Amino acid sequence: MNKHSAIIKNSWNQWSETWYQRYRTDAAISKIIESPESAFHHKTYSMVKKALSNVHNKRICVPSSGDNHAVFAFHLMGAKVTSCDISEKQLENSSEIARKHGWDIEFICDDTMELSKIKSDEYDFVYTSNGVHVWINDLNSMYNNIHRILKTNGSYIMMDIHPFMRPFGINAAKEINVVKPYDSTGPFGEVPTFKWRIQDIMNAMISSGLDIKQIEEMFAEDGTFWVDESKDDVDTLSKQELDEFCNWQSNPLAALPQWLSIHAIK
Repeated sequence: MNKHSAIIKNSWNQWSETWYQRYRTDAAISKIIESPESAFHHKTYSMVKKALSNVHNKRICVPSSGDNHAVFAFHLMGAKVTSCDISEKQLENSSEIARKHGWDIEFICDDTMELSKIKSDEYDFVYTSNGVHVWINDLNSMYNNIHRILKTNGSYIMMDIHPFMRPFGINAAKEINVVKPYDSTGPFGEVPTFKWRIQDIMNAMISSGLDIKQIEEMFAEDGTFWVDESKDDVDTLSKQELDEFCNWQSNPLAALPQWLSIHAIK
């Protein structure tokens, strides 16, 4: 494990026990149980259904599984799911939720850039969700291993913050404030993060051998996108205030796409 990954692992073990608990509340999990598709942006979910029309008994791997909302959703849809994350605490907390509900999910502690505990040609589908790429310092290694663990004709879909957001940060603002050039990719900060461009992500996919089939650029489904939930309490904001964040005339950044999804096939 490289230096960056070790720092990130330790940080996420700490965060899992502090502000990140909000993603494991009974209300958050009940929402997924009642509506598994709510774990995805509606356009991303449409891409998933198109790529994998019958989820039942399909083998799905979710590297950098984080809050495991997508993992739980795929399981509830009938898939056989493997959740991989670099943070033992994130996996421990998520596996406790799975045990509580009697969900048969495989949890493996592994680095997404290595996936050393995952055999080749194992999975029908691989999915990475919001917040993965910012922690990855070697995109080529990540995508080479995603390609490796997929079966022939298997699909990969990613959803993440649109790189167009990165020069400005992701908080709502009345005036646009540039915080970095688009082509400055990092690392940034004491806990290293990386702000990859569209070309970095797509070129890594292509060089791994994945065949890109569809790209979607999406807008936030509600105003919570514009709130830093690690620092701000979204529950103190009214619906009107949250809706206003999605109005590009009062929040100019809302004129840009906030999300990016890509579907690729091995």
